[in-house]
Amino acid sequence: MADLLSPALLRPGRDDDAPGFIRLIGDAWGEYPNCILDVDGENPELRALASYFAGRGGALWTAEQGGEVVGMVGTRPLGADEAWEICRVYVRRDRRGSGLAQSLLDAAEAHAVAAGAQRFVLWTDTRFDAAHAFYEKHGYVRSGSIRILDDVSRSLEFRYAKPARGLVVEALDAAAAASAERRLSAILIRCVAEGASVSFLPPLAPDVARRHWRAVSAEVATGKRLLLAAWLDGRMAGTVQLHLATPQNQPHRAEIRKLLVDPAFRRRGVARVLMQRAEQAARGLGRRLLTLDTLAGSGAEPLFRELGWLEAGRIPGYALDAAGRAEATVLFFKPLGG
Repeated sequence: MADLLSPALLRPGRDDDAPGFIRLIGDAWGEYPNCILDVDGENPELRALASYFAGRGGALWTAEQGGEVVGMVGTRPLGADEAWEICRVYVRRDRRGSGLAQSLLDAAEAHAVAAGAQRFVLWTDTRFDAAHAFYEKHGYVRSGSIRILDDVSRSLEFRYAKPARGLVVEALDAAAAASAERRLSAILIRCVAEGASVSFLPPLAPDVARRHWRAVSAEVATGKRLLLAAWLDGRMAGTVQLHLATPQNQPHRAEIRKLLVDPAFRRRGVARVLMQRAEQAARGLGRRLLTLDTLAGSGAEPLFRELGWLEAGRIPGYALDAAGRAEATVLFFKPLGG
């Protein structure tokens, strides 16, 4: 058994790591019902996995500890849309929670970006709940249809994806919104802790944050809300919502809600781009007037003014802060023309 007190060594994978890879994957699959690894019948590439990835222009890494394989990851170009696939992310059970999985993922993503990747894609079995949580924590969201494999395990796989580089804003459909709940909750909790004016008070409990995003996901599914997320160099950095469920006599209007930027990514243009994309989306949906409100004196107020938003007025004592003090709220609007 490997010495768990010593750090794992990440090195390029080799074909002679095959016994360790097969044992690692087989043990991981064995944690789930009816998940069977048939090496020679369905996964013969495992016998020479380094050569397999090299032949496809990709790369493979092994995490070794005490002479034993305790983790692995691979990546390869997909040949379309400058996307790279993240593959074979496995960590031995007794090394999970140690940060090794993140180190493996970071190595694969960095290699792909250096090779020109604009997008990351991966597939994961629908039974692998822990893997889903791990990928979602790192900014991946559900994307596209479920893949059905004609294998002995009767596998169904989710497709996850995210932008790989630069500042990118995308609209999330219902499946993507639901899979983003973990990361969006973390962003919301951090923003509330920093005093963001978003209807919550610190400390915001994780279950309360998750309930909020579950409600948002439900409204995305019914077309009542548009949810935008921003990634900065592969990390989900912020979000904004466009509330579309306006009264019958206001079909031309939408409301901006919950502009949030993770404090670690502020002053890098994320909020500005989110607002610009929200306006573009509103125009595309035929909305000609946008409204929002924010705490008077908030950090977002100068941004709204700079982006051409007009003050409609102030409501004194509209909301209470964490100490119970009443604070004013500023109402803004922005005609979009048309």
